[in-house]
Amino acid sequence: QVQLVESGGGLVQPGGSLRLSCAASGSIFSIYTMGWYRQAPGNERELVARITSGDSTNYADSVKGRFTISRGNAKNTVYLQMNSLKPEDTAVYYCNSDLRTIVPGSRSSYWGQGTQVTVSS
Repeated sequence: QVQLVESGGGLVQPGGSLRLSCAASGSIFSIYTMGWYRQAPGNERELVARITSGDSTNYADSVKGRFTISRGNAKNTVYLQMNSLKPEDTAVYYCNSDLRTIVPGSRSSYWGQGTQVTVSS
């Protein structure tokens, strides 16, 4: 069994910063990618940022230059540093990982429970 646990959401004023964290645990053999998606009310879930096992990154155009994704030393943790936040960044942010388990040895995509980010004055 695999778990992704997020933390770090909250309420912040426009122009402020937040840092999201996500830790993957369980029967993990190999992690291929870790990333962050978000979903605002009435909208589809969209990719925010993703990082591969080789540390390649990609970002949504709307967050380039403001958000930075990185991995922890243990490689099973991913962070999203969000600066210059805007009201349109308000959403539930979900951690995602494409990984292979030890048992039963399959490759699948896993999701965290989500953390609310609200940008408002």
